[in-house]
Formats: sequence, structure tokens, C-alpha cells
Amino acid sequence: MTAAEDPQPRQASHGHPTNGIDETVHQRHRLGILTVTAEAQRAEFGYLREALDLTPGNLSKHLTVLEEAGMVEVEKGYTGRRPRTWVRITARGRAALAAELAALTELLRQHRAAHRT
Repeated sequence: MTAAEDPQPRQASHGHPTNGIDETVHQRHRLGILTVTAEAQRAEFGYLREALDLTPGNLSKHLTVLEEAGMVEVEKGYTGRRPRTWVRITARGRAALAAELAALTELLRQHRAAHRT
């Protein structure tokens, strides 16, 4: 089964919270793409490029990684005569983002608990 076919992202069953971090999601630009697309029904390529301060080529590479992992869907079309590319988060992408946020939240909770005086 490929990553795109597996509906569940990898999650740590025990151990340190960082064991639940998925390297595909954790990279800051990919995390940004997933976060923006989770907030909107779909996000236009140009908006993502500007919001995340990426070059078109760099954004394309990150979208390819996420698309191959089954976390986003890329749709090409037109607005009038202008070509457009839209990005949507998938159910797998939402689950992976939720797992990432849960791991980071737990990491923060443990860090705060360890540093209380």
C-alpha cells in the first residue's frame, strides 16, 4: 500500500511527542500549504505563493510532495481566459495536519510542565 492509498497518517503510539511528527508535513512550507488549504475550500496557486513567500518552482515542488503523499489535490482550470491552479486538502491531509498539531501541542505541554518553577 502506498502513502497515498493509506487513509491514516503515521502516528506514534507511545514515546516522545516528536515521534508523532511526520517529516512530509513538518517542513514549514508544506505545513503552511496544509494549514492554508485546511482553512479554505481551495487555495489558488498565486495566493499560496505570495502568502508563503515562495517562488513558483519551489511551491510546485512542495505541492508535488504533498500530492504524491495524497495530502492535497491540484486542480488546473481557467478563470475567464487565464489559466489557474487550485489546491485542496484531502481527508488524508486533514488527518496528517491534525496529527502534526497534536504532536506539537503535546510537545509544548511537556516542555511547559518540565520548566515550571
